[in-house]
Amino acid sequence: MAFQGLRIGLIGPVAPPAGGMAGQTRQLGELLAAEQAHVTLVATNSAYRPAWLGRLRGVRALCRLAVFVVTLWRVARNCDLFHLMANSGWSWHLFAAPAIVVARLRKVPVVVNYRGGGAADFLRHSRWTVQCSMRLSSILIVPSGFLCAVFAACGMPAQVVPNVVDLGRFQRRTPRQGASANLLVARHLEALYDNATALRAFEQVRAHMPQARLTIAGSGPQARMLRELARSLNIEDAVCFTGAVDRDAMAALYRNADLILNPSLADNMPNSLLESMASGVPLVSTRVGGVPFLVRDGETGLLVAAGDDAAMATAALRVLREPGLWQQLADAAFAEVQRYAWPRVRLHLGRVYRDAMLHRIRAA
Repeated sequence: MAFQGLRIGLIGPVAPPAGGMAGQTRQLGELLAAEQAHVTLVATNSAYRPAWLGRLRGVRALCRLAVFVVTLWRVARNCDLFHLMANSGWSWHLFAAPAIVVARLRKVPVVVNYRGGGAADFLRHSRWTVQCSMRLSSILIVPSGFLCAVFAACGMPAQVVPNVVDLGRFQRRTPRQGASANLLVARHLEALYDNATALRAFEQVRAHMPQARLTIAGSGPQARMLRELARSLNIEDAVCFTGAVDRDAMAALYRNADLILNPSLADNMPNSLLESMASGVPLVSTRVGGVPFLVRDGETGLLVAAGDDAAMATAALRVLREPGLWQQLADAAFAEVQRYAWPRVRLHLGRVYRDAMLHRIRAA
């Protein structure tokens, strides 16, 4: 279906803080607006007002929920459908479930766009409540076959609509020349993303390639711990912690990288891997969650076990030492990422929106 004139309530997080879901929310809103859809963004992480509410646990959540529900109720009056960016844990209970209920009460079809690598654990504990919410929704979409299988095992069918990568924002880097070894990690500094393993792997890479450099682009609660770890490993002079990076600066970091490391312990379809593939940079990632659905080991990247710094270092050295392999992985990944460009994804999303609208008609 055409998006022109369609009134969409887009519900999800916005930066700051930056993140995969916030980035996808922003990008989807921009792409739909470019298609002349009327997009109203409802943030699930809006600032506390007044600011001092942010210091009151429990109270702050209730106040934010109240404002969120009132805003949704008002926005629904002028919407043809809701597109809800959903995640696990308290995010589901405080934002996704209430948004689905409001949509049902206002007779607005809602497309639940679930993402996040922790779905299996979440559904193990909250399966019944999620099922109850999903019965009130129109369609469930997920970005990967991995999540599709997770929800199917819980009796909830889903359709796959991949994440979108804006190929126009990324410039494919030139073929690698010389012995440069600039490694890049582009994940939040949180325990889930296990940046510590990337640091330990880099220590081993540098023992063989003293000129190697590592950039860790992101912010988060483990920043201090990771800096101290780099110091204890005697690699602090070769590691750059950039802090939070905007999307234009991030594209420049990809162009200057020779290899991407993704050490995460759980994942679904990380934007950082899509962006590295669009930039023509090979990658070494952990074999977790939905990553094997995105990266074919030995073809579009190399995959290793989570938490295995030795295996990650060995794979990284292999790619950096073998120019033919480097180019093969870069070319295959660049060809693969074309599947995630907007012209293709928009066809999937258009069908989903059409089905959601028909679902409302049938329900009526």
